[in-house]
Amino acid sequence: MEDIIDEIMRLKKERNAIILAHVYQPEEIQEIADFTGDSYGLSRQAAETDADVIVFAGVRFMAETANILSPDKITLLPAADAGCQMFTDAIEGQVRQAKIDNPHALIVSYVNTPASVKAMSDICCTSSNAAAVVDSLPKDKEVIFVPDRNLASWAEEQCNRTLLKWQGGCPIHGMLTVTDIRMAKIKYPNALVLMHPECRAEVRELADYVGSTSGIIKYAEKSEATEFIIATEEGVLYELSERCPNKQFHLASRRLLCTNMKKTTLEKVRDALKTLEPRVIVPDEIRERSAAALEKMLAIKG
Repeated sequence: MEDIIDEIMRLKKERNAIILAHVYQPEEIQEIADFTGDSYGLSRQAAETDADVIVFAGVRFMAETANILSPDKITLLPAADAGCQMFTDAIEGQVRQAKIDNPHALIVSYVNTPASVKAMSDICCTSSNAAAVVDSLPKDKEVIFVPDRNLASWAEEQCNRTLLKWQGGCPIHGMLTVTDIRMAKIKYPNALVLMHPECRAEVRELADYVGSTSGIIKYAEKSEATEFIIATEEGVLYELSERCPNKQFHLASRRLLCTNMKKTTLEKVRDALKTLEPRVIVPDEIRERSAAALEKMLAIKG
């Protein structure tokens, strides 16, 4: 692996490239990344650099967002077939039909959606600001929240407002059960439970903290507690251990593993830098409308 890593570093310099790795990526990918974190935060970081090439170690919608924010840069997705199980390819047509069926409703799309869906949305949100975004919208308007029903229910709870919830969701977070958390609490009685809002409502009730992956990391860093049960994808354990070497982290369930996030390999990163393929290019019209929905999100405080 050392030879491949050396080659990646050489090619990265030659291409004036940066490597972004979502915190759910394999450990060896996070180790070589220039930036690690949440998908939208990574895209914003990349946009602020003078890099000519972005290598996004993640899934397709993440690379699309990077291209939306940095259309002047080459965006590469080493694992070309890495999609997201939160939605299917049919989502674009389904959202278009939902707009026809509910012409007066506003559409909030989670950043975990294709660019084509962002382009049809009134505003986007992240897992950390979903509630603030929903709360900012006119109370006399119906709101369709796409595509994660569990994140939508979390926003509902925070805002005391009913949403038209899309019936999709992350199957990795969605499979976590009340029994999983109770068993973990029995095994680690002194640990706090840190959980992603894509988990189901009845499971979230057992959490000590609910937030985005970045929020979970920050909470663990600042907390006086030294032991935690982590209820999100297992890749985040690497970043948690790096930032909090004197604290203990236990995965809430061994099933918290996203196979799409693990499709990136060192070989694929090297090959992408060699060939500048596979590229992700968002068409101008979609990019401009998507960027507008993202900009509206950034104007929301909270």
